[in-house]
Amino acid sequence: MSDIQELIAQIHQEAQRESFPVDEPIYQEAGLDPLMPILYGGNLASSLCFFARDLGKDEIHAQQPLYGAAGRLVRQGLYRAIYGKDSTNPQELQAILQHVILTNTVPYKPPGNKAYTQAVKKRFRPFIEQFLVFHWQGNNIITLGNEAFNWFEPYAPKGTLKTFFERKDRYSATIEINISAQEEEGKIQERLINLMPLPHPSPLNQKYYGQFPTMLQERLATIKF
Repeated sequence: MSDIQELIAQIHQEAQRESFPVDEPIYQEAGLDPLMPILYGGNLASSLCFFARDLGKDEIHAQQPLYGAAGRLVRQGLYRAIYGKDSTNPQELQAILQHVILTNTVPYKPPGNKAYTQAVKKRFRPFIEQFLVFHWQGNNIITLGNEAFNWFEPYAPKGTLKTFFERKDRYSATIEINISAQEEEGKIQERLINLMPLPHPSPLNQKYYGQFPTMLQERLATIKF
């Protein structure tokens, strides 16, 4: 197994250790093991990561993060930023996976549309840390929504992210933080990242949904693909 496949196997093993809420019927519809994680989509060598809350129904069937309605907005924006034009079909949109990593706070789909509890996020945090620090090679992370942004709170001095998020320019400004992960022998390794929050591009997010494509293009203009 490659290193990333070993990490996925470790997550699978942890999921089997003790039960937690998983939307099993959706996995069964897709013919998938509900405890097999869908950790990421994209290119580990990319400079940019999109970090969202958790998986939805469309993501399970596609076995990729950010594949549903919100994901299509992100993918269309990426395609436009990279290729200078709009994509004409879903297959064409897959090209963006060469230039980005897509992942979530937890690599499973919760029942309904409810966020995972802090306890579940904490349980799988070490694996997401390892993914971001040891396997992904970039240093720019665009978070989608408050849950995804707040996941990074433990890596900044107390109150730092809260203060940043209270700024009026939070969706255009960038904050640097050191994320960390523990190696097998116990050594802690750190990586400096640029954290760039955006609102979640859900149609339910009426305040920002219409503005999201423009906000995304402004973020992507600062990234070298």
